[in-house]
Amino acid sequence: MNVKSVLIFDSGIGGLSIYLEINKLIPNQHIIYAFDNAAFPYGEQEDDVLVTRVCGMVSALCAEYNIVLVVIACNTASTLVLPYLRELLSIPVVGVVPAIKPAAEISQSKKIGLLATPATVKRAYTRQLVQDFAFSCEVTMVGSTRLVQMSESMLRGIAVDKDELQAVLSPFMGEVDCIVLGCTHFTLIKDKIEDVVGESCQVIDSSKSIANRVAGFLIKEGQKAFLNKHPHWVFSSASVNEEAVLNQEFCQIGFLSIQRVPIF
Repeated sequence: MNVKSVLIFDSGIGGLSIYLEINKLIPNQHIIYAFDNAAFPYGEQEDDVLVTRVCGMVSALCAEYNIVLVVIACNTASTLVLPYLRELLSIPVVGVVPAIKPAAEISQSKKIGLLATPATVKRAYTRQLVQDFAFSCEVTMVGSTRLVQMSESMLRGIAVDKDELQAVLSPFMGEVDCIVLGCTHFTLIKDKIEDVVGESCQVIDSSKSIANRVAGFLIKEGQKAFLNKHPHWVFSSASVNEEAVLNQEFCQIGFLSIQRVPIF
């Protein structure tokens, strides 16, 4: 069976926020979801390690399966590895970047927040985004690895601790009127974040715009969605914590059980 697939890649399960939006737009498109949990969280990895691992794992999957487009559903990786991947692959590669530009346009106070991983916050790429698109704004940046871990735990049945979440978000409280979620993991708990910051502060992410871009690429390239209801596939790079619980979550949104990625 020749299945044309879109590959969504992340260090963990945050990229499922991108999958859910893509699935709304093109529900019959076959998806391969892959996560490099052996190196999770990416926000604490050195740059050269990220380039090697992302390029290696994505290339291995592209060599094994008929992948027509790759989505790097990780802000930390996207701000670094996209040029390397695009040189390696002959198919479109879509990355995610913090929605700084729309936040600057939306903000009434011209005071916005960026909530991301420590690595994304310190990247020159991120600073350039702020300089290019939010030069008229005061931007408060908060980098949190703990919030990534909390998002992962939530899909394994562990409730988000509201007090801990409030502590992470405290630098934004009363200071900004728009917060950019600069990590796909954080979109999974967007409603929890909105509950803490209140109605006076908008919380935005890039998941819908990424899904629109993916759909546009597929149309432009003349690729047709795989129209049969073939289950989606999911791969990890290592054994998975609470794998049975996570498999139940994947099953509910159309995936088969987690497999190990080909050696890379």
